[in-house]
Amino acid sequence: MAKINLLPWRAELRAQQKKEFVLGLGFSALAGILLVVVMHTYMEGLIEHQNNRNRFIQDHIKQVDAKIVAIKEIDKQRAELKTRMELIQKLQRSRPEVVHLFDELPRLVPDGIYLVSLKRTGNQLEIRGRAESTARISELLRKLNDSPWFGKDPNLQVFDKDLKSPVPSTEFVVTVAVGGHGQEAEEE
Repeated sequence: MAKINLLPWRAELRAQQKKEFVLGLGFSALAGILLVVVMHTYMEGLIEHQNNRNRFIQDHIKQVDAKIVAIKEIDKQRAELKTRMELIQKLQRSRPEVVHLFDELPRLVPDGIYLVSLKRTGNQLEIRGRAESTARISELLRKLNDSPWFGKDPNLQVFDKDLKSPVPSTEFVVTVAVGGHGQEAEEE
Protein backbone atom coordinates (compact mmCIF):
# COMPACT_ATOMS: atom_id res chain seq x y z
CA MET A 1 0.00 0.00 0.00
CA ALA A 2 2.83 2.19 0.34
CA LYS A 3 2.97 2.47 -3.37
CA ILE A 4 -0.48 4.15 -3.80
CA ASN A 5 -0.08 7.68 -5.12
CA LEU A 6 -2.65 10.11 -3.68
CA LEU A 7 -0.89 13.21 -5.02
CA PRO A 8 -2.95 13.73 -8.19
CA TRP A 9 -6.10 13.66 -6.11
CA ARG A 10 -4.64 16.23 -3.70
CA ALA A 11 -3.34 18.33 -6.55
CA GLU A 12 -6.76 18.28 -8.16
CA LEU A 13 -8.34 19.25 -4.82
CA ARG A 14 -5.84 22.09 -4.41
CA ALA A 15 -6.47 23.23 -7.96
CA GLN A 16 -10.23 23.07 -7.32
CA GLN A 17 -9.85 25.05 -4.05
CA LYS A 18 -7.54 27.54 -5.75
CA LYS A 19 -10.06 27.94 -8.57
CA GLU A 20 -12.90 28.46 -6.05
CA PHE A 21 -10.73 30.90 -4.08
CA VAL A 22 -9.87 32.95 -7.17
CA LEU A 23 -13.52 32.86 -8.25
CA GLY A 24 -14.67 33.99 -4.76
CA LEU A 25 -11.97 36.65 -4.73
CA GLY A 26 -13.12 37.89 -8.16
CA PHE A 27 -16.77 37.98 -7.05
CA SER A 28 -15.77 39.79 -3.85
CA ALA A 29 -13.71 42.31 -5.81
CA LEU A 30 -16.58 42.76 -8.28
CA ALA A 31 -19.05 43.16 -5.41
CA GLY A 32 -16.69 45.65 -3.72
CA ILE A 33 -16.28 47.63 -6.92
CA LEU A 34 -20.03 47.54 -7.50
CA LEU A 35 -20.63 48.68 -3.90
CA VAL A 36 -18.13 51.55 -4.32
CA VAL A 37 -19.79 52.61 -7.60
CA VAL A 38 -23.26 52.45 -6.03
CA MET A 39 -22.13 54.41 -2.94
CA HIS A 40 -20.32 56.94 -5.13
CA THR A 41 -23.43 57.41 -7.27
CA TYR A 42 -25.61 57.70 -4.17
CA MET A 43 -23.27 60.27 -2.57
CA GLU A 44 -23.06 62.23 -5.83
CA GLY A 45 -26.86 62.28 -5.88
CA LEU A 46 -26.96 63.57 -2.29
CA ILE A 47 -24.35 66.22 -3.08
CA GLU A 48 -26.23 67.29 -6.22
CA HIS A 49 -29.48 67.44 -4.25
CA GLN A 50 -27.82 69.59 -1.55
CA ASN A 51 -26.26 71.83 -4.22
CA ASN A 52 -29.71 72.29 -5.77
CA ARG A 53 -31.11 73.21 -2.37
CA ASN A 54 -28.22 75.64 -1.81
CA ARG A 55 -28.80 77.26 -5.22
CA PHE A 56 -32.51 77.53 -4.43
CA ILE A 57 -31.74 79.21 -1.09
CA GLN A 58 -29.14 81.52 -2.67
CA ASP A 59 -31.62 82.54 -5.38
CA HIS A 60 -34.20 83.35 -2.73
CA ILE A 61 -31.59 85.24 -0.70
CA LYS A 62 -30.79 87.33 -3.79
CA GLN A 63 -34.50 88.01 -4.30
CA VAL A 64 -34.90 89.01 -0.65
CA ASP A 65 -31.80 91.23 -0.88
CA ALA A 66 -33.27 92.91 -3.96
CA LYS A 67 -36.52 93.44 -2.07
CA ILE A 68 -34.60 94.87 0.90
CA VAL A 69 -32.82 97.31 -1.42
CA ALA A 70 -36.18 98.27 -2.94
CA ILE A 71 -37.69 98.72 0.53
CA LYS A 72 -34.76 100.92 1.60
CA GLU A 73 -35.22 103.01 -1.53
CA ILE A 74 -38.94 103.32 -0.82
CA ASP A 75 -38.20 104.28 2.80
CA LYS A 76 -35.74 106.91 1.57
CA GLN A 77 -38.33 108.30 -0.86
CA ARG A 78 -40.93 108.22 1.92
CA ALA A 79 -38.63 110.18 4.24
CA GLU A 80 -37.96 112.72 1.47
CA LEU A 81 -41.68 113.06 0.80
CA LYS A 82 -42.37 113.44 4.51
CA THR A 83 -39.74 116.18 4.72
CA ARG A 84 -41.26 117.93 1.72
CA MET A 85 -44.76 117.62 3.17
CA GLU A 86 -43.59 119.08 6.49
CA LEU A 87 -41.92 121.95 4.64
CA ILE A 88 -45.06 122.59 2.61
CA GLN A 89 -47.21 122.48 5.75
CA LYS A 90 -44.83 124.87 7.48
CA LEU A 91 -45.02 127.23 4.50
CA GLN A 92 -48.82 126.94 4.46
CA ARG A 93 -48.95 127.82 8.16
CA SER A 94 -46.55 130.75 7.76
CA ARG A 95 -48.15 132.11 4.59
CA PRO A 96 -50.64 134.39 6.34
CA GLU A 97 -47.93 135.43 8.80
CA VAL A 98 -46.41 137.99 6.40
CA VAL A 99 -49.82 139.55 5.86
CA HIS A 100 -50.40 139.76 9.61
CA LEU A 101 -46.94 141.27 10.13
CA PHE A 102 -47.49 144.00 7.56
CA ASP A 103 -50.96 144.58 8.97
CA GLU A 104 -49.71 144.74 12.58
CA LEU A 105 -46.51 146.72 12.05
CA PRO A 106 -48.13 150.08 11.08
CA ARG A 107 -50.33 149.84 14.18
CA LEU A 108 -47.31 149.30 16.40
CA VAL A 109 -45.11 152.08 15.02
CA PRO A 110 -45.84 155.26 17.01
CA ASP A 111 -45.81 158.74 15.52
CA GLY A 112 -42.32 160.15 15.35
CA ILE A 113 -40.69 156.92 14.19
CA TYR A 114 -39.75 156.48 10.56
CA LEU A 115 -38.83 153.01 9.31
CA VAL A 116 -35.92 152.85 6.89
CA SER A 117 -35.78 149.10 6.18
CA LEU A 118 -37.16 145.73 7.20
CA LYS A 119 -35.07 142.60 6.79
CA ARG A 120 -36.20 139.10 7.66
CA THR A 121 -33.66 136.32 8.25
CA GLY A 122 -35.24 133.04 9.30
CA ASN A 123 -37.65 133.96 12.05
CA GLN A 124 -35.79 137.17 12.98
CA LEU A 125 -37.00 140.56 11.75
CA GLU A 126 -34.54 143.44 11.70
CA ILE A 127 -36.23 146.85 11.79
CA ARG A 128 -34.03 149.86 10.98
CA GLY A 129 -35.37 153.32 11.47
CA ARG A 130 -35.11 156.81 12.89
CA ALA A 131 -36.92 158.23 15.85
CA GLU A 132 -37.48 161.79 17.01
CA SER A 133 -36.73 160.68 20.58
CA THR A 134 -35.71 157.64 22.56
CA ALA A 135 -39.11 157.68 24.26
CA ARG A 136 -40.66 156.79 20.89
CA ILE A 137 -38.24 153.86 20.57
CA SER A 138 -39.22 152.67 24.05
CA GLU A 139 -42.88 152.86 23.08
CA LEU A 140 -42.16 150.81 19.94
CA LEU A 141 -40.35 148.19 22.03
CA ARG A 142 -43.29 147.95 24.47
CA LYS A 143 -45.77 147.51 21.62
CA LEU A 144 -43.58 144.88 19.92
CA ASN A 145 -43.27 143.03 23.22
CA ASP A 146 -47.07 143.06 23.74
CA SER A 147 -47.90 141.97 20.18
CA PRO A 148 -48.88 138.31 19.66
CA TRP A 149 -47.17 138.31 16.23
CA PHE A 150 -43.72 139.23 17.53
CA GLY A 151 -41.55 137.42 20.05
CA LYS A 152 -40.80 138.73 23.50
CA ASP A 153 -37.72 140.74 24.45
CA PRO A 154 -36.72 142.54 21.24
CA ASN A 155 -33.03 143.43 20.91
CA LEU A 156 -32.27 147.13 20.47
CA GLN A 157 -29.21 148.96 19.13
CA VAL A 158 -29.24 152.76 19.27
CA PHE A 159 -26.81 154.93 17.34
CA ASP A 160 -25.82 158.55 17.89
CA LYS A 161 -28.22 161.31 17.11
CA ASP A 162 -27.99 162.73 13.63
CA LEU A 163 -27.45 166.42 14.33
CA LYS A 164 -26.95 167.33 10.66
CA SER A 165 -30.55 166.68 9.65
CA PRO A 166 -33.12 169.47 9.99
CA VAL A 167 -35.08 167.33 12.44
CA PRO A 168 -32.90 165.78 15.16
CA SER A 169 -33.26 162.01 15.06
CA THR A 170 -31.83 158.87 16.62
CA GLU A 171 -31.00 155.90 14.41
CA PHE A 172 -31.90 152.48 15.80
CA VAL A 173 -32.00 148.81 14.89
CA VAL A 174 -34.51 146.49 16.56
CA THR A 175 -34.18 142.75 16.12
CA VAL A 176 -37.25 140.79 17.13
CA ALA A 177 -38.43 137.21 16.70
CA VAL A 178 -41.31 136.80 14.27
CA GLY A 179 -44.15 134.34 14.53
CA GLY A 180 -44.85 134.21 18.23
CA HIS A 181 -48.52 133.61 17.41
CA GLY A 182 -47.71 130.92 14.85
CA GLN A 183 -45.40 129.13 17.29
CA GLU A 184 -48.13 129.05 19.94
CA ALA A 185 -50.54 127.51 17.42
CA GLU A 186 -47.98 124.82 16.53
CA GLU A 187 -47.41 123.96 20.19
CA GLU A 188 -51.15 123.48 20.75
